[in-house]
Amino acid sequence: MKGSELYDDPVFLAGYQKLRRERLGLNDDLEIPALTALLPPAAGLRVLDLGCGEGALAERLAVAGAVEVLAVDASAAMLANAVQHPRIRYQRSDIAVLRVPAESVDLVVSSLALHYLEDFAGLVGRISRWLSRAGKFVFSIEHPVVTAPLHARDDGLDSYADEGPRQRNWFVDDVVKYHRTTSSVLGALLRHGFQLDAVAEPQPSPEQVRANPRLAIHRDRPPLLLVAASLRS
Repeated sequence: MKGSELYDDPVFLAGYQKLRRERLGLNDDLEIPALTALLPPAAGLRVLDLGCGEGALAERLAVAGAVEVLAVDASAAMLANAVQHPRIRYQRSDIAVLRVPAESVDLVVSSLALHYLEDFAGLVGRISRWLSRAGKFVFSIEHPVVTAPLHARDDGLDSYADEGPRQRNWFVDDVVKYHRTTSSVLGALLRHGFQLDAVAEPQPSPEQVRANPRLAIHRDRPPLLLVAASLRS
């Protein structure tokens, strides 16, 4: 099941919403703090949020002073539940086919969505045209050491060099994600005129593991990769 249809599946959606509601995922403990640390001040910026879901990140940026946020997601169910704000405009679209006017945004963000996208390098090329001069692109994805195995498991690493689709069971069968190496991710940015501002691999602290033992595995391998990049002027 591809990302463009995944979040409209009622079984998947129920499982995902339960995970977020009960704070069982990595979002609250790791991803949100790490992404927030990489974001530039939002005041006065025009923002594009790719894979916005129910709009939590878009809302944080609007509240922080972004003048407008175009929040895009392929899921009608997620957008139906999206938080409303006068400076957020929601649009239903698959990221793979999204078109945005040249130099129309100052910041592109994406939270844990781009590992569902087959053509990451093509998207980076389009983003480089959408951004204003010296615009920024900040995103989080599942870490390549997590996406690499051909068959999901909790230990070990295989098939790292073999990029391409991976099927996973996550609330439903045959969830399709795309594995690409770290060098491919960063190389796509460099080829399309970006410079790297920061790269992060957040992992739980010993204190977090003591409070939530389920996080212990993420001390052994980083679950997330976050990148902040700016267009070279």
